[in-house]
Amino acid sequence: MGESIVFRDHMHCINDKYSFDTFLEERISKGPLAIIECFEEIPCDPCRNSCFKNAISFDKSITSIPKLDIEKCSGCGICVAKCPGMAIFIADGSYSDDEGLVSLPYEFLPLPNKGQAVKATDRYGRVLCNGEIYKVKTSSNFDCTAVVTIKIPKEFIMEARDFILI
Repeated sequence: MGESIVFRDHMHCINDKYSFDTFLEERISKGPLAIIECFEEIPCDPCRNSCFKNAISFDKSITSIPKLDIEKCSGCGICVAKCPGMAIFIADGSYSDDEGLVSLPYEFLPLPNKGQAVKATDRYGRVLCNGEIYKVKTSSNFDCTAVVTIKIPKEFIMEARDFILI
């Protein structure tokens, strides 16, 4: 089995092999990766059940905090839409030299449009930067949750957790 990572305390990567900086630089720059920020120890496992790569697991039971096997994760985003706590997003640093992509769960109507301008915000609602809607994915398999991908400056991809349409 590959390396597992759990994110705690906002952005600290707990793993013997990877520091946060190394993780961000080496893995996310290669392509999309799910980032799980689930801190609730409650019986919940839609993320694990939705992952066709079996990249999400639990240590002891479904009340454990989920772990991600970064070698198995393809960054497809199905887990983003399936998580009822909206605690998963996709970070992709491979888009360009200057910009990255962040895919977020979105449960509002109307859905945004590709190319629409946004302001990316952090988990506290503070504006980080300008960006734009890159893609909007919907599916009957997503349980009424769209996955919206925003394009933003690369230095903000691990901080952006939402966006404001402008």
